[in-house]
Amino acid sequence: MNILSDIKVLDSLLALTPTITLWSARRKMTLSDFGNAELPPEDLASLGSKRIADPGSLKIFSTLKARAFNYLDRHGVRFMSGWAIPEDKAGDVVTELMSIRDDFFREKETFLADYDQSIENWINKHTKWAGIIRESTVGSEYVRSRFSFAWQLYRVAPLTEHRERNAVLESGLREEVEGLAGTLFREISASADEIRKNVYMGRDSVTHKALSPLRTLQNKLAGLTFIEPHVAPVAQLIQTRINAVPPKGNITGKGLLMLQGIVSMLRDPLLMLEHSQKVIAGQHPRFVLEQACSASETIMPEGENTEEYPVAMPEIPELDPVVEPVASANIPSLGLW
Repeated sequence: MNILSDIKVLDSLLALTPTITLWSARRKMTLSDFGNAELPPEDLASLGSKRIADPGSLKIFSTLKARAFNYLDRHGVRFMSGWAIPEDKAGDVVTELMSIRDDFFREKETFLADYDQSIENWINKHTKWAGIIRESTVGSEYVRSRFSFAWQLYRVAPLTEHRERNAVLESGLREEVEGLAGTLFREISASADEIRKNVYMGRDSVTHKALSPLRTLQNKLAGLTFIEPHVAPVAQLIQTRINAVPPKGNITGKGLLMLQGIVSMLRDPLLMLEHSQKVIAGQHPRFVLEQACSASETIMPEGENTEEYPVAMPEIPELDPVVEPVASANIPSLGLW
């Protein structure tokens, strides 16, 4: 039996590798830039770099690159040298990348059209150092070649046959695939930490805009449920909490604490797995969340169907969710511990 033939997750994903390059507008400093000044020997210190163009005029390109990466982070998971994305979302992902690429190329042409004048403006701003700037400038065609925005979209397939068995055993693909779930949960954790700091920390009231980043995480998880069985229940838990928020008005009091509670859970990959395991074991997501947000343990009547458990939420005297201990042996590590 081939050791890689059971990597079924590869049937549902595509790999996308962006190749976005920017011109840094930096050139290495040379000894001549310092005249006759005595400098430390090279084994003690190295020369730095000089800017030959206004960095402010280049900021838009870094912004567009970050926009592309952020979009991929919202819809995929880091994989190999790029991202793994759901095959059924590839069309939407490529459409968005094409839009960003169009903006990138439009800004590139705008920058190049004004390139010579912008260099002169930069030199005039630093007249004392005009010489070392001017002698390091490059032509606009060189700069044009330094900007690129492209990507490669491809299907990953395991190496199944090779005359050297070690070529199959040591291909590294199995490790990459097995690490996807752990990577996904760590990415969700890092995003939740940012949401806590930027949206919920220190707030006693938020608007419905505060739900947007949670929906982003839910959508990401919902699109990647094929990676590992514990992913779908976490997406369910987030959606259940969002659904419990009143449709109008600011979110305060118990409603806000419930949202803070789900964010607190998402910040901890182990808690995500523990709560997910409870859903897999048959507990209704509402019941799992009630347990997590209640300081006192809620005990289900024996034999009661959790799907019919009442919706009424208990009082929530503290933010951090309290959960029943779950034996880690029942939960796959996913490389998280």
